[in-house]
Amino acid sequence: MIQKLLKYIFFTFFVRPYVFLVLGVNVSGAENLPKVSKGPSIIVANHNSHIDTLLLMSLFSGTQILKIHPVAAADYFCNTKLKSFLFKTLLGLIPLKRKFGKTTKEELFKEINEALRAGETIIIYPEGTRGEDSSIKEFKSGVAHIAAMNPDVPVVPFYINGPDRILPKGTFLWVPFIADVYVAEGIKYDGTPTKVFTERIKNVVITLKEEHKKREEL
Repeated sequence: MIQKLLKYIFFTFFVRPYVFLVLGVNVSGAENLPKVSKGPSIIVANHNSHIDTLLLMSLFSGTQILKIHPVAAADYFCNTKLKSFLFKTLLGLIPLKRKFGKTTKEELFKEINEALRAGETIIIYPEGTRGEDSSIKEFKSGVAHIAAMNPDVPVVPFYINGPDRILPKGTFLWVPFIADVYVAEGIKYDGTPTKVFTERIKNVVITLKEEHKKREEL
């Protein structure tokens, strides 16, 4: 209960006011935003900055945010007790091992599956790490394996433009810059090979990026 209260306070009084009043966000396809309070979903997005997660979560109300959990590398975000406490408490982070050796998929994604089956929503970045530029890198197939284990849960593709200029990789200085977020319709796992499904998701994100480029050219 205390963790949820701290998370609510953090986003309601600090993150969301900063994102919307100082930075600014344009959302296209807002009607496709997951109905977090009505069931689980898997939010998938490109990844260029640590602010990506704060930006995505800010698109939802304070009570909805309590049901959203970003998935991030355990070896980076939970490599000290303090970082583990802060990220798990303020973000509701689910740590994921990047090197799992002989660990099975079921063991690797156990905490993620538990969250989804409890009606929670997760945020995952299939590129695995932040890119150095705005290009979209290869998607890892983990998200497809998660979708295959939860076939009734929609995968909702997002494209984010701007965070790499707000908080570039390797810096800690935030620069006021309006971000653009594009949201596509949710996709459920259709039984195809995981590589095929992964590529399908990536192509939707690329299509959203191309939509943004067309708007910039107008």
